[in-house]
Amino acid sequence: MGQKVNPTGFRVGYTQNWKSRWYNKKDFKKFLKQDTKFREFLSRKLAKAGVDSVEIERTANSVNIIIKTARPGLIIGRGGSGIEQLKEEIKKIASKEGIRPSKAEIRLEVQELRSPESHASVMAQDMAEQIERRMPHRRIIKKGIEMIMQQKEVQGVKIMMKGRLGGAEIARTEWLAQGKIPLQTLRADVDFATATAFTTYGTVGIKVWIYKGDKFEEKKEGKKFES
Repeated sequence: MGQKVNPTGFRVGYTQNWKSRWYNKKDFKKFLKQDTKFREFLSRKLAKAGVDSVEIERTANSVNIIIKTARPGLIIGRGGSGIEQLKEEIKKIASKEGIRPSKAEIRLEVQELRSPESHASVMAQDMAEQIERRMPHRRIIKKGIEMIMQQKEVQGVKIMMKGRLGGAEIARTEWLAQGKIPLQTLRADVDFATATAFTTYGTVGIKVWIYKGDKFEEKKEGKKFES
């Protein structure tokens, strides 16, 4: 059997950056658990907001949470009320996990995605919502590929669905691809995401791969590329 690896984790340090940017040798275990709790809460709370990623940066006196989303208005709310409510709920989670809000200031930053159709996480969540509304899965896959391939930076896409598609008694896998997806090339910028649709027949798993070209190291002054 082939050994599978997550395309995002495979490229951390090459084309992908860390989602959590901090290091604390003494409290590493506690902070890692807190990051997981924050992401689990935000994924449930902002399930309909088209969130692509949640990045966390820590300093000695602050925790900065960066939310990249396709619908910032749903998160910010009227007059910033949504942000303040989220911040209070995150402070409660932090207090339970051992961070005192008085010592570590929690900041929330919402960034809008310029082209949501080129982000795998946003498209996977959107397709999961359509499956839950009982739309035909083949139409969802074809329409999703068309929308993604319309973006200038996208050079290839692959969408896979697994489960009791269309209410069938036996679960199966269906997928469709267009363009190229070089999964074994480290410099290839491949955006990967999964989502789960909950239906009356059971769950349907959705995987999306989006290839946006190769990334090369920038030329540094006084140095030449080595062949």
